[in-house]
Amino acid sequence: MAQLERNAVGLREVAFQSICCMAPAAAIAASIPFGSPLAGGALPLAVVFAFIGIFFTASSIGQLAAHIPSAGSVATYSAVGLRPWVGFLVGWAYAAVEILIVPLVMLQLGYTVAGEWNSENSSFSTGNWWIFTTLGTLLVGFLVYRGVRTSAKTGVILGAIEITVFVLFGLYLIVKAGGNNDLAVFTTKYANAEGFTGWSGVIAGSVFCLLAFAGFEAAAPLAEETENPKKNIPKAVMIATVSIGALYALTTYAAAITFGPDKFKDFAGYNNGVPWDGLAKGVGTIFWLLVLFAIINSTIANANGGANVFTRTAYAFGRAGVFPGKLAELDPKYKSPRNAVLLQLIVGLVLALGLGSKYTPQTAFGIVATGLVVAIVPVYMIANLACVGYFAKHRKDERHPLLHILVPIIGFLFLVPGFLNAAGITGVPGLKFIVALSSPLTLGAYAMGVWILLGFVALAYLNKNKPEAIKAVATIHG
Repeated sequence: MAQLERNAVGLREVAFQSICCMAPAAAIAASIPFGSPLAGGALPLAVVFAFIGIFFTASSIGQLAAHIPSAGSVATYSAVGLRPWVGFLVGWAYAAVEILIVPLVMLQLGYTVAGEWNSENSSFSTGNWWIFTTLGTLLVGFLVYRGVRTSAKTGVILGAIEITVFVLFGLYLIVKAGGNNDLAVFTTKYANAEGFTGWSGVIAGSVFCLLAFAGFEAAAPLAEETENPKKNIPKAVMIATVSIGALYALTTYAAAITFGPDKFKDFAGYNNGVPWDGLAKGVGTIFWLLVLFAIINSTIANANGGANVFTRTAYAFGRAGVFPGKLAELDPKYKSPRNAVLLQLIVGLVLALGLGSKYTPQTAFGIVATGLVVAIVPVYMIANLACVGYFAKHRKDERHPLLHILVPIIGFLFLVPGFLNAAGITGVPGLKFIVALSSPLTLGAYAMGVWILLGFVALAYLNKNKPEAIKAVATIHG
């Protein structure tokens, strides 16, 4: 079996792989504002709530990555730390999550560019969003096919640009706000959205904040292509999580005090659904162009990073025999999983263009985002449990009560409300503040539920006909 290119990237590249997969500029511009109709002016608190769960989960994944360098990442961690069949189901869900990244952010690219073009020239229809979605998807397919060196180095450049732009703009808005600065946005004081007041709004809004953090672990699937992965992957995951968490808190605070905490529940619909461009326009043309460029740049970087993760996960599972072996075939020149790249390209275009045409691209974004959160949050929850299991079974002499028991449990618990909210599960004792999301966003949750059920069917089939393939998820490491 051909192998991925060894020692192709270092700490900088894998740290930006995680950063780009979180797509900070795109998340600031779209994912996080999607929570404003739910959290209202308390959206900064929702960001902090999501960050706590993600931070502890990042610690757990980092602890596992230090011992299990594998392109299978969270799937292999779960297989080793818990059971091989658990690892299979995690990988099944994780593959779905990562293949959704490209259509998700390419929808955002489409409606952002089309909306801004229309605002400057009304003769250009916002219905032309599909042109930019298609072009962006093809560009990402090209970058990922060219191999990890090309795609990872591209990610470093794009990631640095988007972070710089939003840090500077966020700080400018805070200074400009002067006496309007109000730390009460980090409390429930401004959680005033109808039907989602108080903590119900904060938790509901945190679903889209969790989406903004999704991808923090994306360095892990590049372990087999990274220099000194046992050291660099854990570092990359933590660097990305903390730095982007701080960026989200800064920029969401800046937006809330600039737009007005009392009316922040209307922020997501401001400026044709591109609210940050609206804030930038209010400051000046230069900031508007910089923010627009950063958002476009971020969608490309995020899609590039997500495609890297999906193709490596598909490669690892194809190599193990639980996915079709064709997905493990590498291009002889670029060492990229060529069939996995092709599959990512086709699925990305079909979902983005299909859902965007049936609904609006903005609504399609919300549907895909909800489905993605429904799957990725349980993956993170299980990763926390895998950390506990791994050090209890395989590394008892190294087990630390704080890092390997308490931290994973806290990470697990903080993610529970977000999952229940995204899945529309209400009536849980002690969690009365959780309110079901409205249709059509729930379609994403239903679709992901069907995919997970199919995963159990596939597990039963493989367990009967190819049990060695299930075991291989836990044994094939780099």
